[in-house]
Amino acid sequence: MRRVELAILHELAVSNRSFWELLDRSECTLNEFVTALRNLQKDGFIAADKGIFYITEKGKRRINLESLEFKADICPKCLGKRIIPKAKFTEILDEFKRITEKRPPPTFDFFQGYMLEQDVIARMALMHHYGDLDGKNFILIGDDDLLSIALALTQLPSRIVVLDVDKRLGNFLKAVNRDYGLDIEFIEYNVADPLPVDLRGIFDVFSSEPLESLSGLKAFIIRGVSALKENGVGYFGLTRYEASLKKWLAIQKLLARMNCVVTDLIPGFSVYPMNYGDVNYEEFAAKLGFPADKNPGINWYKSALFRFEVFGKASLPTYTWRKMHVETIDPDEDLTHPALASNLSSKS
Repeated sequence: MRRVELAILHELAVSNRSFWELLDRSECTLNEFVTALRNLQKDGFIAADKGIFYITEKGKRRINLESLEFKADICPKCLGKRIIPKAKFTEILDEFKRITEKRPPPTFDFFQGYMLEQDVIARMALMHHYGDLDGKNFILIGDDDLLSIALALTQLPSRIVVLDVDKRLGNFLKAVNRDYGLDIEFIEYNVADPLPVDLRGIFDVFSSEPLESLSGLKAFIIRGVSALKENGVGYFGLTRYEASLKKWLAIQKLLARMNCVVTDLIPGFSVYPMNYGDVNYEEFAAKLGFPADKNPGINWYKSALFRFEVFGKASLPTYTWRKMHVETIDPDEDLTHPALASNLSSKS
């Protein structure tokens, strides 16, 4: 039995769970999770009643029930982030939340979404812990999360440059600059294009939450590394819901080839709501063919945080300065984008 299926059986052996509760505890691509649930139901190892999954007697015989007597929990104070924002970070969180209330809504056109505000502040606190905040020049490639505003509110970075394809973000940042006396630079930019010459090799810190197609991940990370000085630092998020371990391995190899050393990998660091009203990435659940009621508010979509350092000078690929082909979505590893809805029936 596959690891994903065994993990589901162990969860249900502890307690009956809804689709969203099981998804919240999964560590695999969304496609793998859905396939595992279907296989377990088909083979009679689990069943469902009124939207709740439970393990059958047949299922219980497939696991070691004694293993359930051993328990371990994620730290309830830091929620596994290993960093707790304090002092002025808490004040900035309150102001940051007020500002973000007027942010442009996400759009399917760019596969947008944004993490919880407290997780933006936690990322910034981790940066400060490592000395990556005060006096540093930042480049953000994509900024749905509005990290640029949180950074600017600290008044610690020397420069903050945002590159994003969505001109609505540029207009919003311009208004925030005016109303709050900030100095965030915005450049309308498509990550498929080479980085502008005047932005290459001059930044201390790069941060991004990239697309999770393999081409998208490579483009965002290569563009980010090409913007860094020697011994620069990068931060980016990567999920397991849209990125298989094969994809993770490809990105780790890419970083190593560019002389980038991963110093931190913190699972579940950033949490994303998946229903933003007009943009709802949870509509796939209604098309799965088994119980998946409307999500009651479980924030199941989480992104691991990578921090890396360039060891000396980056060794960039030869195609760094050329236009790249970038796929927005990966139909083999994701189900959330509405354009992939037709895939569900073929996999039922």
